[in-house]
Amino acid sequence: MGNSSSMLTQYDIEEVQCHCDNLFTQQEIVSLYQRFCQLDRNSKGYILADEFLSVPEFAMNPLSQRLLKMVDGLNFKDFVAFLSAFSAKASIQRKIEFMFKVYDADLNGKVSFNDMIEVLQDLSGPFMSDDQRKQVLSQLLEEAGYTKEVHLTQDDFVKILANSDLKMEVEVPVD
Repeated sequence: MGNSSSMLTQYDIEEVQCHCDNLFTQQEIVSLYQRFCQLDRNSKGYILADEFLSVPEFAMNPLSQRLLKMVDGLNFKDFVAFLSAFSAKASIQRKIEFMFKVYDADLNGKVSFNDMIEVLQDLSGPFMSDDQRKQVLSQLLEEAGYTKEVHLTQDDFVKILANSDLKMEVEVPVD
């Protein structure tokens, strides 16, 4: 499995399934492996950030620069683990943990008001002013019982978003 030109064995498939908490079927893992091999242009056994940008949906994502920090150098097992947050079978907890990592760009385990503003800016672009972003975010935090001076932890993120209806799903095409 280290060399992306090799074939997956049954053991490899089961190991990857276990690594991603069985969120993908064996057939989906084989399809993901084929896609991984396509992205791994030089058969290095891992995917570089620029290779991810060859996926149009990824390159067009307003959060692509933040996501690139998370995906640069992923081997196949970690590639599947990364994608597992987008599985229809993934728990809300897993999706929120993934979102927290997107917001926590400096990887300090905390998300500040400014971190949240940056993500909101990436998502809204020129369609919202800085004042509008600050107002919306301040109101959201206030409704959740926080102030803009707070530094949210992953547990805070779970508390705030646990009852939301997050739609973070990508369908894995199976041949």
